[in-house]
Amino acid sequence: MTQNPDLKPGSLVLNVVRGALIGTVETVPGVSGGTVALVVGVYERLIGAAGSAVTGIKEIAAGTFTKDKQLRSTGLARFKSLPWALLIAIFVGMFAALIAMSHIMSALVESQPILTSATFFGMVLASLYVPYKMTGKWRGTDYLWALIAAVVIYFIVSLPAASADMSNPSPLIIIAAAAVAVSALLLPGLSGSFLLLTFGLYETTLGAVKDANLGYLAFFALGALIGLATIVKGLEWLLEHKHHITLVVLTGVMVGALRALWPWTTENNDLLPMGEQAGMAVIMCIIGFALVAAVIIAERVFAGKKTREVGSEAL
Repeated sequence: MTQNPDLKPGSLVLNVVRGALIGTVETVPGVSGGTVALVVGVYERLIGAAGSAVTGIKEIAAGTFTKDKQLRSTGLARFKSLPWALLIAIFVGMFAALIAMSHIMSALVESQPILTSATFFGMVLASLYVPYKMTGKWRGTDYLWALIAAVVIYFIVSLPAASADMSNPSPLIIIAAAAVAVSALLLPGLSGSFLLLTFGLYETTLGAVKDANLGYLAFFALGALIGLATIVKGLEWLLEHKHHITLVVLTGVMVGALRALWPWTTENNDLLPMGEQAGMAVIMCIIGFALVAAVIIAERVFAGKKTREVGSEAL
């Protein structure tokens, strides 16, 4: 009997490291865990496993409810066939990194809000390249749809009450935000932390992880599960049947949401011109841009290498 390659000690360690890298960047708005998953070579397996898990759970639930033993058995078999060694190793690494980085990122956001926002601004600005490039050739109407999406999101993140309300969000808001944020696992270039920042829940969620706020984290986990069962499946369908326009709108959403990252604002969320720490903020913005650009370049090199390997095997 051939040993599962994911169970080899070297593979287990490597997958834990891969998970740690994904978890680390998921705490940083603008850097996509999906992009890093692509770079380290586990993206397709993770997405395939997520889709199979959701389908399996639905089959088990439906089979149990309708007393259809065959459907239930099919769901159980699908669930058991998931690459558990890979998934557990990845999630162990992600969890450890999230716990460690939540303390670091929370301290930075609190002690250096202007410089942190400037760094995030540069990161998100660079990450726009990913959905823009994935879209393919843009037509005139595409720019119109992207502009509409950008304007809508711009005004949403401009609402003055967002930051105040999000300091103590209701369970429904936590669940809804988590459900949407988990969709970032499906799309390289879209950061879950960036979505949380857009919703005003980034600092609150970091604080919940750092302080082990089990109530908040339970609602967040529930939202993530709902997102996996609904939004992720919906995004899979959109990417399969409406790939072009979905990425066009996504690009516009990310452009509009940059407004939430402008470092200088009033208490009412009104924009201010560049002011305190402007010089250093510009430098941090450039550094953030360069970091994401480096990840994107690494991903393209990796993708090119994989393509050449597949071509060589075909010959």
